[in-house]
Amino acid sequence: MTVLRKVLSIFGTRPEAIKMFPLCHALAADARFDARICVSGQHRGMLDQVLEIAELRPDHDLDLMKPNQSLDALTSGLLTGIGSVLDAEKPDIVVVQGDTATAMCGALAAYYRKIPVAHVEAGLRSGNIHHPWPEEVNRKIVGSFARWHFAPTETAAAALRRENVEPGAIHVTGNTVIDALHWISSRIADQPSLAAGLAPVEQRFEGRRIIGVTSHRRENFGEGMASIAAAIRDIAQLEDVAIIFPLHLNPNVRKIMDSELGGLDNVALMEPLDYLHFARLLDISTLMLTDSGGVQEEAPALGKPVLVMRETTERPEGVEAGTARLVGTDRHRIVAETRRLLEDRHAYAAMARAHNPFGDGKAVPRIVDVLAR
Repeated sequence: MTVLRKVLSIFGTRPEAIKMFPLCHALAADARFDARICVSGQHRGMLDQVLEIAELRPDHDLDLMKPNQSLDALTSGLLTGIGSVLDAEKPDIVVVQGDTATAMCGALAAYYRKIPVAHVEAGLRSGNIHHPWPEEVNRKIVGSFARWHFAPTETAAAALRRENVEPGAIHVTGNTVIDALHWISSRIADQPSLAAGLAPVEQRFEGRRIIGVTSHRRENFGEGMASIAAAIRDIAQLEDVAIIFPLHLNPNVRKIMDSELGGLDNVALMEPLDYLHFARLLDISTLMLTDSGGVQEEAPALGKPVLVMRETTERPEGVEAGTARLVGTDRHRIVAETRRLLEDRHAYAAMARAHNPFGDGKAVPRIVDVLAR
């Protein structure tokens, strides 16, 4: 008789949901598992968009998002809230993803109850505990006691080995974000109307090269965000260029971007895009400017160069492979590197055609196989 393993997947932000939904689908469809889902609501609206698109119905929703919530208040709510869910469910395995406060607290609450933890996207390291902040420390905490470390790349696996993680607990799987992108791209191909919401801005910018922009990192708040805004304003002056910028909900982002970029004819400041429309943005963009981690993985899967507006990255594989380039938050460097890709077709082709090091879209079955064994 097969003994079912109860698996509780815990996540709370949009990036986590994107990278977890293919795994949640696979676990739910596998007769070897009793699969449950707990969401924290750390990102409310953006999380709900992914849940709807992915057709996921959480078993538990903590709904912890509050305006201007401090990290310590969020952490205390997560730890106690997730702890109550664990006490009720008593899972055999807890699965967390990445480096958010939800992931760290979910793993820690499981550790307090001696429930083994599976860490999806394990081993990412920038080497600087303040960049990205607080994510670098969050992922190191989870990595210190997880039972299964699902590393997206060999570079991530090597980082774990340097931290004396047992080699047999490390599994190189690729990144589940590529599985998710393949799933969503297939849906859009079958039903283009799902991503038709960008049609008006596509028509508005017809004949121009579109640059997609995302920016939300805490370490860039203040001077860094102001410099990024100034750089985008400069880039908007270039001939035949248009910019599509879905604005993060954080007021530290919105205030400066609305002030600097609002009203420019060839800049579209938009509400956050659901995953279907964000995949469409990646598809229609010539290149991406971002301080996000996930975009560094997603855009190369569609052959789009990425300029990373950060000083460090926990995804050095993209830089090493040539799919991404670190440009920091210096206004002049962001503009110069953008112009280089727009004006030098050889430089553009070198990045667009570089091999994506983040996987082949088969990370989920590899993870499921390990958990089943």
